[in-house]
Amino acid sequence: MIGRNEKVQRSTAMDAPAELRPAPPSRRPTRAAEVRLQIADEIVNGVLQPGATLDESDLARRFGVSRTPVREAIRALAASGLVESRAHRGAIVAHPAPQRLIDMFVTMAELEALCAGLSAVNMTAAERRRLAGLHETLGHLVREGDPHRYHDVNEAFHGAIYAGSHNSYLAEITLETRVRVQPFRRAQFRQLGRLAKSHAEHDRIVTAILRGERAVAEDAMRNHIIIVRTAYDQYVEAL
Repeated sequence: MIGRNEKVQRSTAMDAPAELRPAPPSRRPTRAAEVRLQIADEIVNGVLQPGATLDESDLARRFGVSRTPVREAIRALAASGLVESRAHRGAIVAHPAPQRLIDMFVTMAELEALCAGLSAVNMTAAERRRLAGLHETLGHLVREGDPHRYHDVNEAFHGAIYAGSHNSYLAEITLETRVRVQPFRRAQFRQLGRLAKSHAEHDRIVTAILRGERAVAEDAMRNHIIIVRTAYDQYVEAL
């Protein structure tokens, strides 16, 4: 029998466009997702400068894939504002648009805050145990100092909160927005000491959700996303 949480997760994944579907935690990311993250890292780190051409054929050869996952990756990066797609002229690395990034994070903060608040009142006992387990796993990864694995489990942690809201439409649009912001959230984990701070911020969110404190959970999540944006800005300034 399929539980309510599983139905929400399946509905969200089925409704979202292919290039915006995050890989389930237990499965290997799609090639398009892997290519997207690698290109995004190079853009964020300054390896690929604004104005650089992104040739699908060259990228396909470089990553050992067909042009289809490259095309999907470029489409998703354009949604993040990292790439500019030009009709009949291919794609280029976009010039930074600070206000767009601010707007994306403001929206992300409000969507995730709403998910956290609804999770505080709607999560089942099994969902609360899973969230606590993911939080504990993240704590182990902080001690191991593994930012890449932390990022992967962090995706599952936030996904559990979206699903725990038991609002499939909210979960869907939050997931879509998260994928657009993902390159920036992923980069900030490379900042020294950021993993431990992220886990401490999560602790306040989890505690509020487990206690059923809706307003506290909303405030804790909103503050967490605002801090994530600040951490990303600090990471870029240090490059």
